[in-house]
Amino acid sequence: QITPISNYRKFLEPYWVVGNHENINNIHEIIQTESLSYIFFKKSSEDLHSYIRRRSKLKEDEVCWLFTQIVSAVKHCHDNGVVLRDLKLRKFVFQDSNCTHLLLDNLEDSCILADQNNDLLTDRHGCPAYVSPEILFSVGGYSGKLADVWSLGVIFYTFLAGKYPFHDSDVGALFKKIRQGVYPAPVGATSKSKCLLRNLLRVDSSERMGIDEIFAHPWF
Repeated sequence: QITPISNYRKFLEPYWVVGNHENINNIHEIIQTESLSYIFFKKSSEDLHSYIRRRSKLKEDEVCWLFTQIVSAVKHCHDNGVVLRDLKLRKFVFQDSNCTHLLLDNLEDSCILADQNNDLLTDRHGCPAYVSPEILFSVGGYSGKLADVWSLGVIFYTFLAGKYPFHDSDVGALFKKIRQGVYPAPVGATSKSKCLLRNLLRVDSSERMGIDEIFAHPWF
């Protein structure tokens, strides 16, 4: 990653706030010139988006292994007052060629909360396929943490089905589907996985599962 020296501290601040975690790709080395900062991360393998395109839907034992690592990384960020905002498959990479150890690859779109007890955000941020309904509905603010949980639900569905829960070539039609929150059940998914999915992809964010509740679900 190359960033202007003037942007150096802003880029690195989320990493300082979050600290070390086994599922977050931490900075390995920094080299600076008069005008630029060269930031090196640990060497990684394939990204998760490419992996799913290659593999299509996954068996639930593998889904559990990978999703546990993803939720663990996101929960660590939230616990340290960092909301990711643009959470998606491409954000995660495999550290190993065996595709077992996942890392959250970067925090460049994240938001550091001034108050960890107040995650109210007002910006419209995120990839269209992963954006939460309240971001589309909202004329005021929304919970950044619960918006991240929605994105986790999209990732979880994609693991189970091999495709996004909401997709359309027309962005307006896509957003309409997201606001309605209706998606086809993943073929072959167990009742517990479908239950978890419903709790992650609730249109009303006040009814959506919180990050601290996910690992307590009987699917795990």
